[in-house]
Amino acid sequence: MKSKIPFFILIIFLIFGFSGDLLAQKYPKREFRAGWIQIINGQFQGLSTVQAQQRLLNQLDALKKANMNAVIFQIRAEGDALYESNLEPWSRFLTGQQGKAPNPYWDPLAFMVEECHKRGMELHAWINPYRAMMNINKELAYSHPYIKYPERFIQYGNQLFFDPALQENRNYICSIVSDIVNRYDVDAIHMDDYFYPYPKDGMEFNDDPSFRRLGSAYTDKGDWRRDNVNLLIKQIHETVREIKPWVKFGVSPFGIYRNERSNPFGSRTNGLQNYDDLYADVLLWVNKGWVDYNIPQIYWHVGHPVADYQVLVDWWAKNSSNRPLFIGQSVPNTIQHADPNNPNMNQLPLKMRIQRSYQSVGGSCQWPATSVVANEGRYLDALVSEYNKYPSLVPVFDFMDDKAPKSVRKVKSLWTIDGYMLFWTAPKAKTLMDEAIRYVIYRFERGQKIDLEDPSHIVAITPNEFYKLPYVDGQKKYTYVVTALDRLHNESKYKRKKVSL
Repeated sequence: MKSKIPFFILIIFLIFGFSGDLLAQKYPKREFRAGWIQIINGQFQGLSTVQAQQRLLNQLDALKKANMNAVIFQIRAEGDALYESNLEPWSRFLTGQQGKAPNPYWDPLAFMVEECHKRGMELHAWINPYRAMMNINKELAYSHPYIKYPERFIQYGNQLFFDPALQENRNYICSIVSDIVNRYDVDAIHMDDYFYPYPKDGMEFNDDPSFRRLGSAYTDKGDWRRDNVNLLIKQIHETVREIKPWVKFGVSPFGIYRNERSNPFGSRTNGLQNYDDLYADVLLWVNKGWVDYNIPQIYWHVGHPVADYQVLVDWWAKNSSNRPLFIGQSVPNTIQHADPNNPNMNQLPLKMRIQRSYQSVGGSCQWPATSVVANEGRYLDALVSEYNKYPSLVPVFDFMDDKAPKSVRKVKSLWTIDGYMLFWTAPKAKTLMDEAIRYVIYRFERGQKIDLEDPSHIVAITPNEFYKLPYVDGQKKYTYVVTALDRLHNESKYKRKKVSL
């Protein structure tokens, strides 16, 4: 016999259950929130070491204020380095002259790793693998790879590219990746949208000699080019995994995979295509597991006649779910276009609503971070007050690791010379993958149920094993809860401590 649920109980369940789902959608506890910090805009050229560092600190503080949990930092723009490298020269985008070290000396990548981790944020090291010169009229340092191996490059317009067909170039690029992952505590290696170069009208990328020599197995040059890129993507992924199995490898391709007119499987768009024009078979990488996350750059507005934001988010959400999917957002585009249904409002509310309506979309990355920091169109204000109102943890990459660390130990509150402090001891770990490297601090008022899925209770995400309590007069009781996060953000069970503040 089937039991019947009283009607009023069913109504209450539906109302409160639905409200909980809406709350989780509006304020997700886990969401990738990042910003791209670029160097090729010249924002560090002409600055002293102290000035450049302070500019980066200001940007990190603003992003942290907006509850961002990751930074994608450009460190290799044209066969150069924004870090200490024995393989490639210092970037001209740092000092104004390629090969010239900063003076006073500093290492921007090491600096950013340390400062991001202090703030509980990830650092993704952003490289451009193929581009070797953005302008052939610029002077090259003697240590630039083109000076050493000119036969490995192809000129296209006034730019220079590593020939993607050459295995020696793939090996070289992977040696760069290996060097970075070995020497720096980065959380990810990140590639942007430059694979084969963006086509220029009336100009061919002259890789015919390589095709004649290496492409005999292919009747179609496009298939051969795609396979060249596939080989590099797979090799980079294997390189990263072998060195540090917790370091991710992600890509941020151009926002259109294929148009429907090229293939029925494609999106209802009419723009440049990854597959056909850049020879980047992004969905193959996703489905093969050669990338750990995908951030298509959907830089258009809702209602764009060629590439509609809503159409593209929908397409990627339905076709790229084998690996974490985040959306590349253009801040300038978003604030310059009005909501079609509300001409007095820009498209940020609409885009956030679209992004968060898909279960397979796990967050976004803002382009460029400088526009967020500058609060263009009150974008930063909106993130702080509404869309990123509460902290959020980076999504779990359970295909890499799904084992949570053990719980923290010995949670206690003590008065110190620095004030009233909450202390705990790190959990024991057998391997590096099990180690706790960040901690989440939650606060609950007296009588509140401990609900770790509600991010409004998160007061800090910190690498420290202490937290300063906001003591007032000792008249109000709270329960503080501490959990541990491993390198891939698996969260432990909690330990609690009751205090009076």
